[in-house]
Amino acid sequence: MKGRPPAEYFGAVRRRLHERDLGPVPVLLALAVTWAVFQGLNDNFLSPRNLSVLSVDIVGTGMIAVGIVFVLLIGEIDLSVGSLAGLSGAMFAALNVNLGMPEWLAVVIAVVGGAAAGGVQGFFFAKIGVPAFVVTLAGLLAWNGLMLYLLGTESSINFDEDGLVATLTSHYFSAAVVTYGVAALGTAAYLLVSFHDRRRRDAAGMPHRAVSEIWARTALLAVVTFAVVYVLGRFEGLPLALLIFIGAIVATDLFLRRTPYGRQVLALGGGVEAARRAGVHVARVRIAVFVASGGLAAIGGLFVASRLTSASSVPGSGMLLINAIAAAIIGGTSLFGGRGSTWSALLGVLIIQSIASGMALLGVEPPVQFMITGGVLLAAVTFDSLARRAAESRGRV
Repeated sequence: MKGRPPAEYFGAVRRRLHERDLGPVPVLLALAVTWAVFQGLNDNFLSPRNLSVLSVDIVGTGMIAVGIVFVLLIGEIDLSVGSLAGLSGAMFAALNVNLGMPEWLAVVIAVVGGAAAGGVQGFFFAKIGVPAFVVTLAGLLAWNGLMLYLLGTESSINFDEDGLVATLTSHYFSAAVVTYGVAALGTAAYLLVSFHDRRRRDAAGMPHRAVSEIWARTALLAVVTFAVVYVLGRFEGLPLALLIFIGAIVATDLFLRRTPYGRQVLALGGGVEAARRAGVHVARVRIAVFVASGGLAAIGGLFVASRLTSASSVPGSGMLLINAIAAAIIGGTSLFGGRGSTWSALLGVLIIQSIASGMALLGVEPPVQFMITGGVLLAAVTFDSLARRAAESRGRV
């Protein structure tokens, strides 16, 4: 079977426009407008220094948002991720600083602890039947209390600024051969995977992308990645934190799209009864989703602690939770389940953190930032609702 001819491709694009299924286009346009506005108001917004800081600031919240995407895909919500992120940092600091445990082991225990906490919540939701909203609200309170207990009376524990966790957000790759090599390897990997997928679909007699489309997409990716590397290289280099974040997004995206278990997650978001009839083990998938959300929240919490070089009660204050959920939704993941990808976390957190960064450069008070972020979130949810209504009117949902 041949790839789609140009006429058919543009016909599909027109259909998606008519059905309001625009994918990431609205989010990318919103990000472009946000950057253009703040650059017009302050010339330093798109400076290499500010973009470098922005690329590291998005990682902690972005990691948590990736976990939120998993939960949203099955049509549920996890309100405990902010507290789990704070608990992860507190657990690491208590084990490493107070008890003298090696950093690597404290990190493993903190991440496993977050995943286990998510699994407990998933069990009560999937097996006992407690609504996810209630179970994770209870988790928000319980894990926040445990975090405060571990932190003690001073509510913070400082750790080694040159240690493993601190290095997560302080290390940069500055050598051009490394930074441009990473960009080249990433682009080449995308090209190889695209052609492999094309051959596989062709052998199965399924529709696949034309060779020209693959090359066009690869060229666009190359332009973006090499531009990012060039800009970041003009300050301190390519942040380790950003590389880990992108790697996590790619891995989770491939998991959702290319593995049977990932497809079961998407199927469950399309309807519980239909998924059950198709052979999906609903309870098992639900528990696994909350395990993933808890584990990613723990990893995000370690990045937040790394940025502060201390474990504190800040992650459990509520703003981290709000920003993570908002990032997933603003990025394009549907609140109704079954639609979205982990790339939504990257796009959404870029918009949220860009607003925060721009407001900070302009000296705007935090309350105004909250109002603007709230307006962007409302617009994203409204667009999602309209898109779903349009799909329902055409019998697609």
